Amino acid sequence: MRCWVATLLLSLVALTGCGVGGAPVRASLNARQALTSAPEILEFESPATRLELFREVARLSEAEAGQAAQALVLFPVSQEGELIAAPGFESRLDLLQSPDAGAPLQLGFEGRAGERWPEDRREGLQGLSEREAAELVARTLLAHWQIAPSGSVQVERAAGAPYAVAYVDGILRINPAFLYMAAAYGPASM
Repeated sequence: MRCWVATLLLSLVALTGCGVGGAPVRASLNARQALTSAPEILEFESPATRLELFREVARLSEAEAGQAAQALVLFPVSQEGELIAAPGFESRLDLLQSPDAGAPLQLGFEGRAGERWPEDRREGLQGLSEREAAELVARTLLAHWQIAPSGSVQVERAAGAPYAVAYVDGILRINPAFLYMAAAYGPASM
């Protein structure tokens, strides 16, 4: 019996030394690193990791709120000719629960200058496509920021951008990596 246990332990040590059995430990991404990475990286992170990144973004949004956007901010918006950080939001705000108040916003998703929004449904986005998640996030944030444009708002995909969402000159640019963070909050996180 002892021989069998010793052989098993020796085999496990050998396999672990060869890279089999134990997963390598890698450093966690912070929110800014995650935003400048490919969104697919976040898609395969655990829901808990994505939720913590979302909470970090929410904390940063509150800390940056109202600042001049000369430094890099996560939510820059143009207001009266100036670029400032948008009002912050609490980490309990579900960005996929779009408010339905009064006249609906007109959103355009035709890829004018940006990338096309993928239409395939993703588990990491609560079963939504990137385009559907972007629409919900756009409506929620524009309502939260009290932006009520008279015309249509163009929504562009901004993969790898150093910000989460930017609203400048009637164009809302959304980093798809932020969608995966925002989707971590909701029914699955309760």
